[in-house]
Amino acid sequence: MHLSNARALLLDMYAAAVAAVSADKCVPACLPPAPPGRTVVIGAGKAAASMARAVEAHWQGPLSGLVVTRYGHGLDCRHIEVVEAAHPVPDEAGRRAAARMLELVRGLGEDDLVLCLISGGGSALLALPADGITLEQKQAVNKALLKSGANIAEMNCVRKHLSAIKGGRLALACAPARVATLMISDVPGDDPGVIASGPTLPDPSTCAEALAILRKYRIDIPPHIERHLATGAGETPKPGDRRFASHTHRVIATAQQALEAAAAVARAAGIAPYILSDGIEGEARDVAMVHAALARQVALRGQPFARPCVLISGGETTVTVRGGGRGGRNAEFLLSLAATLDGHPGIHAIACDTDGIDGSEDNAGALCQPDTPARAEQLGMRMRAMLDDNDGYSFFSALGDLVVTGPTRTNVNDFRAILIL
Repeated sequence: MHLSNARALLLDMYAAAVAAVSADKCVPACLPPAPPGRTVVIGAGKAAASMARAVEAHWQGPLSGLVVTRYGHGLDCRHIEVVEAAHPVPDEAGRRAAARMLELVRGLGEDDLVLCLISGGGSALLALPADGITLEQKQAVNKALLKSGANIAEMNCVRKHLSAIKGGRLALACAPARVATLMISDVPGDDPGVIASGPTLPDPSTCAEALAILRKYRIDIPPHIERHLATGAGETPKPGDRRFASHTHRVIATAQQALEAAAAVARAAGIAPYILSDGIEGEARDVAMVHAALARQVALRGQPFARPCVLISGGETTVTVRGGGRGGRNAEFLLSLAATLDGHPGIHAIACDTDGIDGSEDNAGALCQPDTPARAEQLGMRMRAMLDDNDGYSFFSALGDLVVTGPTRTNVNDFRAILIL
């Protein structure tokens, strides 16, 4: 297979993965029955606007509501207001949207339905700090967590216990109305309570666990926030709480669905696909080294799979930021992979975020091929040095190998495919 054909196949697989978890595909069949009373739609996340529009297109009866999504991810809706706010570090627009959402659901009756649309990114977008904690303090904690290497479950545990809306509190504000939550999962394992910090689900995690996470990553917090956690003042409602008894929740799109769609594209092209996992976590550069070792074993020894094949995986890696470069976890993964493979013939790869945004950059991810090291050397770029500087974006930008899609308005996290010919 020619280099350009390998590249096209990987891009087609990524496109199929994203399409499989789009709101238009996943929302309509999962909508609950209309209630006797009002229907109020609320939601948060990178897919919130596309989910809201899909609801409007298929809902039988009147509705109104408010959802918040990331800047640039909005869409026009007829009846549901769409607000844009900052991600991954929250801003004042997100705080105002969260406060308005709480007001919107207060005063509803038993015959009313709150339809909550949740997707990845909702934790930052639905930012309403607990009493006594300022938005600036919440921002500082968020920034520190993002640089620390903490995984998504750890970050969301902390976020829940510093919030006035996450960890089930939004659902309690809707009482006595029934709450039905539809979720597009961006978390390994698809735990509904972790997705966007579970604003409508009871929370098994504790203040003590949140405090332990902050200490584990040596994140400095003001004394009053430490007291907030140490005294249990920030505790969330727990599983078994009868106030959640009439509520429902459903995960409607997952990484596994995306990976299976990509596998079907490979199979149709005559390439055997192997899904390694939909929930891989860990440091992006370390995960890449393991993937590279497996790819070499296939290429050199035909173990554990015969060539040609493609190794597919999802999940959410992390990056402990030590350098000053422009990164993103998928660019970091791919630069580490390229450096480890060092031009091994016949191995091509793609790594992209399904939301179309790799971290905070304007690309979804990037591609690497056997000639990547040679082309980099011609431009005077040293792969290991740029990896040490967390500068994967600049590396692949210089090579013309960034994958730029713009916002996809869905989000099931990382997509990786390594093609071995």
